[in-house]
Amino acid sequence: MMAAAIPSGLVSCASEKPSDALVVGGLPVTCNLTLPVACVARSKATPAPGGGQALAFEYSKYSGWPEIKESLMAGRIQAAYMLAPLVMDLADKKIPVKIVSLGHRSGAVIMVRTDSPYQKFRQLTGKRIAIPSRFAVDFLFLRKMLQQEGMTPAEIEIVEMPPPDMPAALYANAVDAYCTGEPFGAAAQHAGYARPLRMTRDEWRNYICCVLTVREELIQSNRPLVQDLVNYVLGAGQWLDLQQANRDKAVAIAAGRQYFNQDPNIIRFVMENPTDRVTYGDLRMIRSEFEELMQLSIEAGTIKHPIAYETYMDESFAKAAQPAAISI
Repeated sequence: MMAAAIPSGLVSCASEKPSDALVVGGLPVTCNLTLPVACVARSKATPAPGGGQALAFEYSKYSGWPEIKESLMAGRIQAAYMLAPLVMDLADKKIPVKIVSLGHRSGAVIMVRTDSPYQKFRQLTGKRIAIPSRFAVDFLFLRKMLQQEGMTPAEIEIVEMPPPDMPAALYANAVDAYCTGEPFGAAAQHAGYARPLRMTRDEWRNYICCVLTVREELIQSNRPLVQDLVNYVLGAGQWLDLQQANRDKAVAIAAGRQYFNQDPNIIRFVMENPTDRVTYGDLRMIRSEFEELMQLSIEAGTIKHPIAYETYMDESFAKAAQPAAISI
């Protein structure tokens, strides 16, 4: 893993940071879209002394999983959206972290060039395919597709690459395909030189990847704050799936410099093509789904042995959740 880095994209939803603000790390990916929505909605809902607005959650943007992992491990941040298998591994290694909520469902794609001959997954035999990380559930999605076609990982060449670099690598023919979360599939598709070969919405409907993770000392010291965050994440998920107009508002928020700092047209493309490319309304934490992820990770070699569910999971906040009303 890369060395720890001080968050370069730390930004605030308000002009002044209150003493009780909870910094939550995230990546500029649409699987994390509930986080900016929750951050903005919470800041608008909390009256401050003198009639202003106070900030309860503060968004910290990271460029990659290694950096966000190291900051969470070191305690520089107390909460973050993380890869589910990575949290399992960290908890198994006695890093005091727990999953408290889902962040999304679906949202991963396998992209190929528009002018490529690939129409069936099996045609990728012998080809070079990029993934974000071997801990990413995108990698497990790729392995699922291999298994479905009766293929093995030895029949393709797998390379790890930061998702923002994948569209350019495909354009330059440095890779034949890439498997990642949005909006990095949509970026190439919107530009016209790539198309989806497979999407989790079609192949793995209950796909989950990014999960809200908090350090255990935060759970012990401030349960109400963690519960409030979970309530707002779940409320943001329901709000996003309620109507397209809400997604349009979320696009405008996420595209801003203080959040994803991306072209709003690309984020909007994810939200509309098709509308269930990524979903957020069903954020139930289902034990069997996590155990499937763990088993797939064991088969992939990224997790070495079974890990007890209670080691990495705290369901109490989801069970007590009252999804917040989102007013943006």
